[in-house]
Amino acid sequence: MINQISVEELATRLADASEGWQLVDVREPQEVEIASLPGFANLPLSQFDRWSDNIRDRLDPDAETIVLCHHGIRSAQMCQWLVSQGFTDVKNVSGGIDAYSTLVDRSIPQY
Repeated sequence: MINQISVEELATRLADASEGWQLVDVREPQEVEIASLPGFANLPLSQFDRWSDNIRDRLDPDAETIVLCHHGIRSAQMCQWLVSQGFTDVKNVSGGIDAYSTLVDRSIPQY
């Protein structure tokens, strides 16, 4: 079972400028251009073969890792993979950036 974080909780934590966590967006670069949140590193799932071998160089397996996509499906896949790689504190953004736009910040474009 993958841990979830609500878009409302994410918004609160982003506003508090939480530190010690890592934010990952697994959407395609063209999706990120349309709508994005500050602080998220883009690791597109379609480019998995380009970054997966050095994931421990990019991300700390012991730090809280929050993963975002459009609706929460791809990010859940990424969360499962990170856990399989030994990451200990992984959370999926429930509903993705689409839910964030609807429930938290309507200025973020929907697509």
